[in-house]
Amino acid sequence: MVFLHIYYFRFFDKNVLYGRFCVTFVAKYYYKMHQEEVTLQSLTDNDCIKVSYSDNDIVVVDDVQQFAEFGSAHISLNGIAVCTSGRVTAMMNSNKVELNKNQVAVVPKNVIITDLMLSPDFKLKAMFFSDRMLQSFLHEKISIWNETMYIHRNNILTLDDDAILFYDHFYSMLKLVMECGPNHIYYSNEVIQSLLRAAMLALCGAMKASINKNVSDPSVKMRSSPSVYFQRFLNLLHSGDVRNRSVQYYAKQLCITPKYLTIICKKHSGKTPLEWITGQSIENIRYYLRDTDLSIKQICDVLNFASPSFFGKYVRQHLGVTPGKLRSGEGSTNP
Repeated sequence: MVFLHIYYFRFFDKNVLYGRFCVTFVAKYYYKMHQEEVTLQSLTDNDCIKVSYSDNDIVVVDDVQQFAEFGSAHISLNGIAVCTSGRVTAMMNSNKVELNKNQVAVVPKNVIITDLMLSPDFKLKAMFFSDRMLQSFLHEKISIWNETMYIHRNNILTLDDDAILFYDHFYSMLKLVMECGPNHIYYSNEVIQSLLRAAMLALCGAMKASINKNVSDPSVKMRSSPSVYFQRFLNLLHSGDVRNRSVQYYAKQLCITPKYLTIICKKHSGKTPLEWITGQSIENIRYYLRDTDLSIKQICDVLNFASPSFFGKYVRQHLGVTPGKLRSGEGSTNP
């Protein structure tokens, strides 16, 4: 990056502030041009990454033989990484994080990783998954994930000896199923997903314990008003089926304006309130179509759609298939 120094010294004598601005601008441009996109496809296509399982929504990484050098990486998936040896430091959305042995990094979707520094003995095991699978795993516990990620911003969890023993045994069982595959274990994919869901629920327990500790710890500062509003918005969203799909409704419940609710949501999560509402609505629709025997008319009543035709239009707009096709198994991945 010699050209950064050239820009800096060219403008330094004339104007120090301008010189620093140019360095920052060029550095950001460099990172943007050299930003790696981490997706399900890029993970499975990378020869340096040992993938033990993958489908349309999940990639399980057993080991990484070589970490590629990059200016920055955009993680377009949700991820959980367990450090089994060594340590790593990085900037995650401009916040410094450090991961050591027997710690778990929990990474929400759309995080930017920069300044990655690894110890020579660093090793990890990881799982990356889509929003659809996150909702499927944690349907009734998703609020714990969201509160941990977007309110408390606690991305690093430390495992005690009992938890380490639990996950060691758990991973041994998971690896056995993955190695046997469908030729020896019927419904192996479903078994793998059930095991991963169990692990996610156990991790949610650790998140909940961390939240309770932060709340009761007098050294932890009270959250600012915007954070409280955002948490209340998530609580409303996850308190039941999404029957009201307008930003105005939730803003009114919080006694704030829709514009302010949008600012709060973007600040804490990078998503608009409409994106949160739509995502929750879609997962409820998937659940009722795939996991219940309710008729389309009954689902419309439960989720407050005006008519089956409007419901069908909403499903086609967001999932690309009709409700009938979704119920029969099509459109099971993210749109």
